[in-house]
Amino acid sequence: MSLALDPAAQDLLFREARTANTFTDEPVTDEQVQAIYDLVKYGPTAFNQSPLRIVLVRSPEARERLVGHMAEGNRAKTAAAPLVAILAADNEFHEELPRLLPHFPQAKDVFFASREVREPSARLNGAMQAAYFIIGVRAAGLAAGPMNGFDHAAVQKDFLDEDHTPLMVVNIGRPGPDAWLGRSPRLDAGEVVTTV
Repeated sequence: MSLALDPAAQDLLFREARTANTFTDEPVTDEQVQAIYDLVKYGPTAFNQSPLRIVLVRSPEARERLVGHMAEGNRAKTAAAPLVAILAADNEFHEELPRLLPHFPQAKDVFFASREVREPSARLNGAMQAAYFIIGVRAAGLAAGPMNGFDHAAVQKDFLDEDHTPLMVVNIGRPGPDAWLGRSPRLDAGEVVTTV
């Protein structure tokens, strides 16, 4: 076998996992979210930057506002999910680099003094961390429903600020009835991997 990870864990994280469209009413606790983050924060990023910011939408008022910003096809499932998280990239992530990269604290100013450089780096590394977060949700035995179908400008204005770029909205919970669509095809390794 080529993989060190137990086959059951491979199934949980990848092969059997799907994007969930329905959820049970079982709540997702702050302790579960903390455990998920405490696991996935170790995923690699450039310069050990940590631009991901997670906004948990828990109050009914905030949920109603968010649902109004979602694309029509995403509204009902966002309204019904036990927990919804807005995943965003902090464009001022560089302020944390002296603490996160102690062997090269000057990286903050050498590489990231310019906002024009920081924003694409925050989006790329924030998106990597968002993917780790989704895998972490699966590792907790929960399901994730990540979505990009929403008014990004409205979500930024309503829930974030100009220093934070929304990346995705993720519904989180235990999968409900008919939660899954069928498994869509994937490309084979021979179509993706080349050797030079």
